[in-house]
Amino acid sequence: MSPIAPALAAQSAAIADLTAELGRRVDAASLRITDREGDLPLAPPGRRSPNGACRTLRTADGWIALNLARAEDRDLIPAWLGCDFGGEAWDLVEANASNHASAALIEGATLLGLPAGAAGEVRFESLDAPLIRMAAGGARGPRTLKVVDLSAMWAGPMCGAVLAAMGAQVTKVESSRRPDPTRSATPDFFRRLNGEKAHLALDLADPTGQAQLRDAIVAADVLVTGARPRAFASLGLDSADLFAQNPRLVWVAVTGYGWTGEAAARVGFGDDTAVAGGIVGWVAGEPHFLGDALADPVTGLAAAAGALRAVIQGGGVLVDVALARSAAGAAHACGLRQAA
Repeated sequence: MSPIAPALAAQSAAIADLTAELGRRVDAASLRITDREGDLPLAPPGRRSPNGACRTLRTADGWIALNLARAEDRDLIPAWLGCDFGGEAWDLVEANASNHASAALIEGATLLGLPAGAAGEVRFESLDAPLIRMAAGGARGPRTLKVVDLSAMWAGPMCGAVLAAMGAQVTKVESSRRPDPTRSATPDFFRRLNGEKAHLALDLADPTGQAQLRDAIVAADVLVTGARPRAFASLGLDSADLFAQNPRLVWVAVTGYGWTGEAAARVGFGDDTAVAGGIVGWVAGEPHFLGDALADPVTGLAAAAGALRAVIQGGGVLVDVALARSAAGAAHACGLRQAA
């Protein structure tokens, strides 16, 4: 059984009740979107994540997790560690990380855009994502809920999948230049996450594509995104402006460490943020992964539940769904903090 099963069960129960209030009752487990077993090769978890992209590393004063799932991040390792170029990225990391304090490594990772988190650094005792009031909201008419899903990978699309299963009209918007990587990497999983959605490919680097995206958002009830705040400036999207044009909008913002404050600049993926949130097992004083990218499924369900609650309240809300915070809530709910 998954170590976060109690958290997933609690979230699924909440989603069942909320979806029944707005449309069809959804059993999240039946959608088969809370794990990727069978969709990609997964090794037993240890100090390496099951997908092999993330590792826990000893620092001068503790432990961090570093995720090198993106090939371009490997070229940043010498600059991050202040060491000479040459050799394989992980060899450099293993040889040099222990020479630096955790806080310094996290600060450097933030500046460079590397996904890294210190073990257990984030604490949160709820499975619910914070709701930030952005506009007045208002009563929603009887029409079918319209959702624009601009997210990719796992957690954000999970939210869209739940809303689609409820009966919402969900449109997955992808960049024609950079489509969702799961489309080719894990096609069966991609279909489970996105098969019930309409699909729209836009050139988001072109003003015409940006205008089409804006028009879709202004007409939507819910927007789901999976990028840091600064990414939207390049798309010509300003949150205050969008809420002014659409005061009943619910913006579900999935990020690594939150939408506001200094942490909004940090990059985070499902494995490194799971460690940051405390979803780890401690073996002989070393933090080990407990499963595959476990921050993603708890975040995806938190995003769906937050979206549903915000819609019921009348919208005008940004749902601040952070992977590390969701992981911390699950760690608390499942008693994993006691093991640390």
